[in-house]
Amino acid sequence: MSRIGKKPIQMPDKVKARVDGRNVLVEGPLGKLSYALPDGINAAVAGNVINISVAQGAQDKGALFGTARARVNNMVAGVVKEYEKVLEISGVGFKGSVEGSRVSLTLGFSHPVLMDVPQGIKMSFDPKQTVLTIRGIDREVVGNLAAQIKRIKKPEPYKGTGIRYQGEHIIRKAGKTAAGAGAGGAAKK
Repeated sequence: MSRIGKKPIQMPDKVKARVDGRNVLVEGPLGKLSYALPDGINAAVAGNVINISVAQGAQDKGALFGTARARVNNMVAGVVKEYEKVLEISGVGFKGSVEGSRVSLTLGFSHPVLMDVPQGIKMSFDPKQTVLTIRGIDREVVGNLAAQIKRIKKPEPYKGTGIRYQGEHIIRKAGKTAAGAGAGGAAKK
């Protein structure tokens, strides 16, 4: 059994939760979220505590036990305080902008990359148009959207250009000229 799954989920005063069949519904000041529990996993609300448990005879569902508890806990935290991911765009001429419900990214391709902003997600760029902030109450949606955007132009190891998470360290490689210079240059005849 998962040690994480056994922990009860404490709800703040502003949050209300209820279990409707296989669905856990959480409502707070920032919005509403729901999660469909996997088969063999049960949830119960008692006062301001949510308990997740494995159904009798479903001991093989222990792998989903901790995951289900973490997802419900993320919902409770998300309806009180938004989740945030910050991406940095680095490269000559690389920038982006939010245009209504679309994000336009100029990343050195022959065309700008356009992406739709999912409902319930707020995206904004800094004044230099190189730092993208993604905010939302659903942790999974925020994280997946940030990963999709990062996949468009992964940071490359030689120049360090591309899209990366704020604070992410990219291990840089030495290019051919740096490798040749360290060896004493070309051999003379």
